[in-house]
Amino acid sequence: MRTDVLHAIRLARLDLTLVGRNTTVLFNVLLLPILMAWVYTQAVGAERIDGVAGRLFVLTGLPGLILVFAVFINLVNSFTARREELVLKRLRAGQPSGPAILGGSALGALALYLAQVALLAVWIQRAEGATVANVPMLVTVAVLGVALFCLLAAAFSGLTPNAELAQVTVLPVLLVVLVGAPVAFPADTLPGVLGGVSALLPATPVVEIARTAFLGGDHISGGGAALSVGGQWVAALPSFGILLGWLVVAGLLARWLFRWEPRHG
Repeated sequence: MRTDVLHAIRLARLDLTLVGRNTTVLFNVLLLPILMAWVYTQAVGAERIDGVAGRLFVLTGLPGLILVFAVFINLVNSFTARREELVLKRLRAGQPSGPAILGGSALGALALYLAQVALLAVWIQRAEGATVANVPMLVTVAVLGVALFCLLAAAFSGLTPNAELAQVTVLPVLLVVLVGAPVAFPADTLPGVLGGVSALLPATPVVEIARTAFLGGDHISGGGAALSVGGQWVAALPSFGILLGWLVVAGLLARWLFRWEPRHG
């Protein structure tokens, strides 16, 4: 166990070094979420949403969107390229175990994601004057969200024939999250079935829990009513349940679809 942890940490450090040297990855991971946030904030303007300023509402939901760019898209590309270049095969044949290899990628993604959320918190405090109301909840949903999208990335990499097609493979997930996740609107404002679908998307519980953690109000059942710290955790329980359910599904998909060696045929 201790050896696996050490291997995972070493692989995470390597991943972060490689990200820092790749300008395309840096753009996709760091700048694209900021660009999308700017587009959303321009769309909502000065209106109030769920009891708060529209810009603040969008920015506090941004952690769910960052997950898609910083974790999912990045790791689908990484897993697929390393598989086709036989890197994963060589790693698995060495000392690190399979969980340590995937865990290293998850740890690197988590470090990058937490740094982005911290910068987002500074942005919100400087631009909107709001500070994080529940830091433990924000960290908890960050860890669970990264784990979920890392497993989804492992599964989708197994469906991706080569690195060149990775952008095509991730596109459906990206479009669904951009259109359906409640980054710029409460999920319950969508009509009928669309509202139910939005509530069950894997990014939605991350958006809602993060927004509740940032603002200290009920942005899960709606209305934005102020809550105590304990009340925030209670209100977030349904969203945590959906998130844990997705973790189980993603784990099964990753186990079924992930490939350590290049696809043949």
